[in-house]
Amino acid sequence: MNKTTYSDGRDAQEEQFEPRRLKYNLGKKPKNKKKKTWLEEAFSTLLYVVIAVIIFLLIRHFLFVPVSVDGESMYPTLHDQDRLILNKIEETERFDLIVFPAPDDPEKQYIKRVIGMPGDEIMVMDETLYVNGEAVAEPYLEESKSELAPGESFTENFTLASVTGMEKVPENSYFVLGDNRTNSKDSRSFGFIDKETVSGTTDIRIWPLKDFGMIKE
Repeated sequence: MNKTTYSDGRDAQEEQFEPRRLKYNLGKKPKNKKKKTWLEEAFSTLLYVVIAVIIFLLIRHFLFVPVSVDGESMYPTLHDQDRLILNKIEETERFDLIVFPAPDDPEKQYIKRVIGMPGDEIMVMDETLYVNGEAVAEPYLEESKSELAPGESFTENFTLASVTGMEKVPENSYFVLGDNRTNSKDSRSFGFIDKETVSGTTDIRIWPLKDFGMIKE
């Protein structure tokens, strides 16, 4: 038999070389895995559905929830039957739109704008908002003000004390107003909103489609 000698002096049988794809089993299909039974397939599908539903419910309950506008108290920023996304995790800031149970009817939810934060002194005089003695612009009211007849008032003069009996917004509370100042039931009538009752903030409109996107201030 033919032999070949390696450099280290060892003898070895001369190899009969095979094509690489045969030697290393290249190109061969792996053995078929055991097929799942219809019961296993059904269980697997059901498991995926259950997980998807749980994730959806968690997101809906803890993070984002669709809400609907009822009425014209936030006109023209919001319109009756607009659909919005409620954000349950964002911290509330001044001028945010918040959703909370109606103080005069807990079965309802109100959407209003935060004007006063805890510790603030609030006053409106001659159509100008004053927060802690400083004039603050309200660009979201400009459209409505432009439609007023000469001499007509959009926001009647008031101080925090005159409408709530308190000089400052209490701790853990908000003073809220509707953008439709002439037709809005808000903190001027029902007082402060407890921070703990706020469901969340909203700044995204999903319906109607023509107005889809961020809510303009």
